[in-house]
Amino acid sequence: MKMHTTELPRTMGISLIHSETDPALSLAPYSDLAPENVAFVERFHQSIPFYRPTPLVSLENLSRRLGVGGIYVKNESLRFAEFGLNAFKGMGGIFAVGQVICRQLGLDPETTTYAQLNSPEVREKTRDMVFITTTDGNHGRGVAWAAHQYGCRSYVYMPKGSAPSRVEAIKRVGAEDCIVTDMNYDDTVKLTARLARENGWHLVQDTAWAGYEEIPQLIVQGYTTLGHEAVTQMEAIGAGAPTHVFLQAGVGSLAGSLIGYYAQLLPRRPRFIIVEPTMVACFYHSASIGDGEPHGVQSAENTIMAGLNCGQPSIGVWPVIRDLATDYIACDDDLTEEGMRLYANPVPGDEAIVSGESAAVGLGLVNRILSEPALAAFRDTLGLDQNSRILLISTEGATDPVGYDRVVHGR
Repeated sequence: MKMHTTELPRTMGISLIHSETDPALSLAPYSDLAPENVAFVERFHQSIPFYRPTPLVSLENLSRRLGVGGIYVKNESLRFAEFGLNAFKGMGGIFAVGQVICRQLGLDPETTTYAQLNSPEVREKTRDMVFITTTDGNHGRGVAWAAHQYGCRSYVYMPKGSAPSRVEAIKRVGAEDCIVTDMNYDDTVKLTARLARENGWHLVQDTAWAGYEEIPQLIVQGYTTLGHEAVTQMEAIGAGAPTHVFLQAGVGSLAGSLIGYYAQLLPRRPRFIIVEPTMVACFYHSASIGDGEPHGVQSAENTIMAGLNCGQPSIGVWPVIRDLATDYIACDDDLTEEGMRLYANPVPGDEAIVSGESAAVGLGLVNRILSEPALAAFRDTLGLDQNSRILLISTEGATDPVGYDRVVHGR
């Protein structure tokens, strides 16, 4: 549990809650994310013939301009790009769907390889398996793609207001159908859970609730490979370990995964900063109440950060985020638009990155906090200085091409 929290006044579209964490807190409750307990996850990913790590980009010139030790970006726009995924969600999807198959057929989940799951004998048994999920875009595409890779079928449901380009992208990677409902995200999740029960289908959702926790935790474990890639790449270029990790949160699966994993992997625990859209900031809201329980908000329809438009924290990752995150930030959409443009048109000498609406908010936030005098208190509260090594996860590419062009190119 947190020892003390401080809330800064909202300034320039940014709200911040700082939480003092207990350095002596036992990490035993998060042992399922300990390096020794997720090593088999990376071994499974490495057994996939088309798996390869995504690049880590060092924004050296921007770091110099902003006065920090380094800004390092994990570029997930290239994750399984040859299949049209272009987002980190495929890592959790292909691992979790594979694990469900293992459990269904009685295979050893820690030693079964991708090739074994695709053997003729296994595919004969799985061809009638059906997977279903709710998504704002990337998660559903990852599940549909994974099911297709294993020779299974899938149905994907999306909340009202979903971009047509995201619907078509899900169909292209192998979904039987992708249906946009007239409900918000959280109510659509309830619908798919009911359809799974009624039809005997396999629900692969990345948010957990009471009675549905095992599969979401498999997805969380699936993201630890991404986390290991990032710190290994930082070490390889002599950057050392990150001091600050900015993690955008929808239901919180990626954030919870990397927080729990890094807290047990790295000799010195980084500061973990949760970032959400102002209009749907359930972790920020929960931290502001401060009673140790997760609290939901009404999911919005008008934030462009579609992948973060989730009103209920996943109970599977809530404890690790509650206990180990140091800061919670809610920020307006113009922060992510600023980040998208800065990625696409970087400081001369830095590498350009295609970063979508839910991916770029971390960079927009860091750039504004470090460059605006009015935000000095935010900079000081976050402990950002010339020694800071900042890790950002650019979680998706231009998964909504129309929206991306509007923001970045003004079209």
